[in-house]
Order: sequence, then C-alpha cells, then structure tokens
Amino acid sequence: MAQQYSLAHLTVLACPPPEMVYVAARAGYDFVSPRPIYMGLPGEPNYALADNPEMLRQMKRALADTGLGVHDIELARIHDDMHLAKYLPAIEVAAELGAKAVLSSIWTDQRQYASEKFGELCDLAKPFGLTVDLEYVPIAGVRTLAGAVDVLKRADRPNAGLMIDIHHFHRALDKPEDLDGLPRQWFHFAHLCDAPVAIPSDLAEMTRILREARSYVGEGGIDVAAILNRLPEMVYSIELPNIARAREFGAAEHAFRCIESAKAYFAAHPRGAEPATGHFNPPRAARQDDARARAR
Repeated sequence: MAQQYSLAHLTVLACPPPEMVYVAARAGYDFVSPRPIYMGLPGEPNYALADNPEMLRQMKRALADTGLGVHDIELARIHDDMHLAKYLPAIEVAAELGAKAVLSSIWTDQRQYASEKFGELCDLAKPFGLTVDLEYVPIAGVRTLAGAVDVLKRADRPNAGLMIDIHHFHRALDKPEDLDGLPRQWFHFAHLCDAPVAIPSDLAEMTRILREARSYVGEGGIDVAAILNRLPEMVYSIELPNIARAREFGAAEHAFRCIESAKAYFAAHPRGAEPATGHFNPPRAARQDDARARAR
C-alpha cells in the first residue's frame, strides 16, 4: 500500500488554511491537518474557520480544486476549568470538511479530571464520525506513552486513539518495544519529523526545538524506522516546524522538502527491514527552478 501523507499546519503555520491546501497539493501530499481551533498562543494566527465564513468558503474551494482531503484538525487541548462545548463549532467544521480525527493533548496534572474530560470530548466527536486522538507532549501534563495509555484506559471510549509524534516519543525516553501489545485500533495516524539525538535538559530549549526547529526526516538522530516498524500502517502527518528553513526556502519549498525527505527515508528504510548502520543522509532536494515550477 502506498504511503499517504498529510501536511500538519504547524509545519507551515504562516499559511492560512486555503493556501496551505494548495501548498500541500503541489508538494504531493494526500491530506492537510489544519488548525481551526484558535488557542490564543503568542504569535499564533487565528484560523478559526467556524468564525470566518469567507475563509471556510475558500478552504472548501481549495479542497475541491486540488482533490485533497482534511485528515484531522487540532488542537483540542484538555486543561483546568474548561468547557468542552467551545470545541463544538470546530468539530462541526471538521465533519463538514470530511475530516477523520480531532487531535487532543492534555495540559493539566489532574489525571482523573483529564481522563473524564478526554472521554467527554470523545463523546462530543462521536456523532460526527470522528476519532479523538491523544498526543502526549513532553512539556504538557501528559508527557509520556505510559501516561497517555493510562488516560485512554480510564476514558474507555470506542473512538479514542493514540497519536505518536516522533519528536515527543524520543524526548519522553520511550522505547519502540513499549508500543508492543497496545491495541492496534488505537492508531490512526502519526506525526513525522526528526530532531537532534541529544535531549535538551533546559525546558526552554526543548520547547524551542519542539515548536520551531525540528529536522527533516533522516537529518536528525532519532531512529524513526524503529518506532514506525512497531506501529501499523497509517497516514503520516508531517509536523515539522522549522522557522529558519521556512524563511530560507519559503513555505512551499519547505513543505516539499519535508515530504521528499520522508519518502527518501522510507526508501532507504523499508518497513520491517533490519536497522541500517551509520547515519542516513537524505538526497539533495529538487532544484530551486523545479520548486518554482511546482509553485506556479
């Protein structure tokens, strides 16, 4: 089965959702994973499609023009003193756009409360045919695979899922064998990227890399294949924010290099193959004139 890729919005966050669709289509992606839930973080653009009918209309046109689909939306965060109903407009838009999943993460240390709210979020999304996939984040309340598994078991919802982000998996010191024995039906998609093998001890530096300096697949030091070989075949959403690369190459070329490096890595590391020795060097990206041709 041919691998399918989605372009995660954090990779090209400066692009509004309609533009993101055209960028993804020209680079060869199958889906997009937009951020129609506005979180109000410093410097974050507001792409709340439910509140912007014109942008939503443009988004639908872009999807129709390109034939791309929406794979998942983000980010439905679980935090203290929250009201889940605030996510309903975005969930409705996700269903309207044909999405398959809602990405969630947990930003509270109250495990029982978080599990209850996550379960309620699953219930909110279920009538729309959407899964809710939990992403653990090393700077959040639930920051390890074990913590995420605990929440999923407590919530016990049929449309709950577990989303593995390669960066987060490595930073949490989880091991590929930790994935063995987990229910296969939990896995719907994964976040693909790479990062330096050395894990920063400084939280601010870890956060900086997480949000703005991840590496192309095969360029960093994570054994990506060892992780993915423990997971079922699924859609790979490339979440690879790298502000320096996006500024140097432009959003469209950066998105193209993201998917091309991933394809090259998979070609060099066939599924189920013995681990390769040495460091993988991805081939040079397409020439700039070819990239400009794709952008037209």
